[in-house]
Amino acid sequence: MRGALQSVRRGVYVTGERWRAADVDERYRLMVRATVLASGRRLVLSHQSAGILHGFPTIGSWPATVHISTPDAVGGSSTRFITSHRGPAPDSVQEIDGCQVTSVARTLVDVAASSPFLVGVTMVDHALRVEQERAERERRGEVPIRPALTRDDLYSELAMVKPRTGRRRAERVIAFANPLAANPGETLSRVRIFQLGFEAPELQVCFPDILGGNAWVDFFWRRVRKIGEFDGFLKYGTGLVLGNRDPSSVVWQEKQREDALRARVNSFDRWGWDLALSPTRFHAFLTERGVPRA
Repeated sequence: MRGALQSVRRGVYVTGERWRAADVDERYRLMVRATVLASGRRLVLSHQSAGILHGFPTIGSWPATVHISTPDAVGGSSTRFITSHRGPAPDSVQEIDGCQVTSVARTLVDVAASSPFLVGVTMVDHALRVEQERAERERRGEVPIRPALTRDDLYSELAMVKPRTGRRRAERVIAFANPLAANPGETLSRVRIFQLGFEAPELQVCFPDILGGNAWVDFFWRRVRKIGEFDGFLKYGTGLVLGNRDPSSVVWQEKQREDALRARVNSFDRWGWDLALSPTRFHAFLTERGVPRA
């Protein structure tokens, strides 16, 4: 049947249906796994290629090649499908989906040292949050707790790796990272707020006694009593966030929540991906809405 199989790498195929249904993240994940299969040798995935298998998000495009760690190489090199990185041998290697990948800490340090600030912060924010959530679940379940990854762990990893370039960039990423960022859209927003010179807001602030419970807001500028919220489409569309609830009821409940919060503050504003991705438009938006300068 025409289109029944899709070639990912020479000799490695997935069903056409799976490929067509895959988003950009899944297609890069498939390309990484196919490259490992096609190589015929042991590869240790690193940088974004390890990140995609660890489940880290990114903002922007994934690399065009698969990144690997090659400690014995004379220098970094690239072929059509593979980019090799020289550096200290990874202190530990994990297996995910049949692939060898650098540890979470090493992957984050490598990405932070070699990628744009936004990409590094997005991954580190996510990893710190997921690690805190895991440790909390283990604590509640009264099982042995593996300590959550911390910024200090990443600083220690950075000191061990000693990247030839990007060390200060990585330090800035680690210092800026915050596990309170609940999703990549919130990370994008706070990176933009910082880069555009606006005052850093508090994250995940609780307003008690809102509609009989507690309401948590994404951003709060306490000095001017202003709430900011990043709106991703999942809140109102299909998916895990919506669950079995009717979209119209979700919108109505969110309006009631917003009205109750507006009564507690001086102003309340929302924005989404399109606005936050444009520095020029987001700067104008924040200025018009009275967000204080740093």
